[in-house]
Amino acid sequence: MTRTITVKGIGKASSKPDYVVISMNLGSNHKDYDKAMSMAADNIQQLNQTLCGIGFEKGSVKTTSFNVRTIYDNIKDSNGNYQRVFCGYEVTHKLKLEFDLDMNTLSRALSSIAGCLSHPQLSIAFTVKDTTAINEEMLRCATANAKRKAEILCEASGVTMGELISIDYNWQELNVYSPTRYDYLNEDIDILPSITRSSIDIEPEDINVSDTASFVWEIR
Repeated sequence: MTRTITVKGIGKASSKPDYVVISMNLGSNHKDYDKAMSMAADNIQQLNQTLCGIGFEKGSVKTTSFNVRTIYDNIKDSNGNYQRVFCGYEVTHKLKLEFDLDMNTLSRALSSIAGCLSHPQLSIAFTVKDTTAINEEMLRCATANAKRKAEILCEASGVTMGELISIDYNWQELNVYSPTRYDYLNEDIDILPSITRSSIDIEPEDINVSDTASFVWEIR
């Protein structure tokens, strides 16, 4: 029977953010379906035209989700009974805009978005454009960590580490985002464009990722 040793390797990697993701949630509603859809289309067209006007390429804004639903309300009648009354259609459009990290570009983009849309719901995240390098660094680190642990355990136990038998790794999606938050007050749509035209040269916190993998070696 082959004797084995199983070791869990811990991999860690860091990287400076070099990419910005602006997520937008746009909503429009109207009792007439065609009007609700037309309002949603106008919002997107205006957004695209505005961003093209500050240097973004056509089609830079990508749709991540599009949903149309009916809206109802419960109205009490003269007898005190509630009736379900149709109120209209709600169109929800989730979009994202991605570009290389530059605080001036970010400020101009926010100003443009706020200026052409009514009370936009925005979230801003800092990430890396190419996640391959940070993922590979983390996996190499996990492998080296596991091998070193196995060597120490074998040496301390008076056995010899043999061939690598198997590797078990769960290829789950990693959260490759900086913990830095970029928030701003967006209740007053009239003053937001003038605020966001001024940029602050901030340095987002490094992105840190970690994961584990299990390795099995033969021991002699």
